Amino acid sequence: MSKPWPPCAQPSVNNMQTGENMGPVSAGPLFDAMARLTSLAAGFVLVALVSLVCLEALLRGGFNYSLGFAEELTGYGVVFMTFFGAALALRGRAMFQVHFLLDGVPQGISCWLIRAFVLIALAICVILVWKTKDLTLSSFSRGKFAPTVLRTPLWIPQVMLPLGFSVLAFFLVEQLLLTFRKSEE
Repeated sequence: MSKPWPPCAQPSVNNMQTGENMGPVSAGPLFDAMARLTSLAAGFVLVALVSLVCLEALLRGGFNYSLGFAEELTGYGVVFMTFFGAALALRGRAMFQVHFLLDGVPQGISCWLIRAFVLIALAICVILVWKTKDLTLSSFSRGKFAPTVLRTPLWIPQVMLPLGFSVLAFFLVEQLLLTFRKSEE
């Protein structure tokens, strides 16, 4: 059986048949609601991306016609999916983990290493939220547009950057809170 994650906390969802712990650990209903909202938004964007790409392929292959805006919109969707998917992966413990380091030290030290990592990552996210917010506001105030068919105001896709970093930071806070939860082993 694998160690609980974080090592200081026990996952809150159990498989009733095997007794094995599974699913994301939750620090409370606020984090669960945000995860649900993030999942719904990511799911909607994924369905829209697949539909747009399939429509583009059908029109190009069958009718020799192209939607001139499909590439631009799919690019924006991929950026959205990258940020929101990374946040969900962080919450679901699907991000890269350094097990060889954490498994080789006592549980107390492991908790402090995780806390240090989360605090560093949180500081980086906060700085990136701040800087990308400035970029978005600059594009908005200058009235910049993408040099594409849709001539999208640049602040619209750029707003995904501070939002994405904010969602990542939100789930990093959850991970930090979970390191203070006592293990129930």
